[in-house]
Amino acid sequence: MLLRSVLNSPQLRSLAGALMLVEIFTAICLVLVIEGILPFLSPRLYKSSVRSMLDLPDRQLRIVGLSSMIVGVLVLAIVR
Repeated sequence: MLLRSVLNSPQLRSLAGALMLVEIFTAICLVLVIEGILPFLSPRLYKSSVRSMLDLPDRQLRIVGLSSMIVGVLVLAIVR
């Protein structure tokens, strides 16, 4: 009973919310770092990649995006 009241306390929920925000901001920062690697290392290759993506049909680009999200969720589930 005591444990349940401690776990449901507003202070603990507030702390959990703050920790979740830290996790979200950390994830966003990692995305920015990873997204910036290719343009930093090889701007010419990055431009070429973006140009080739512009030529892809919407359906194919959506499939690539969905596949990327699925792989990311699966890897995250394994790691976490």
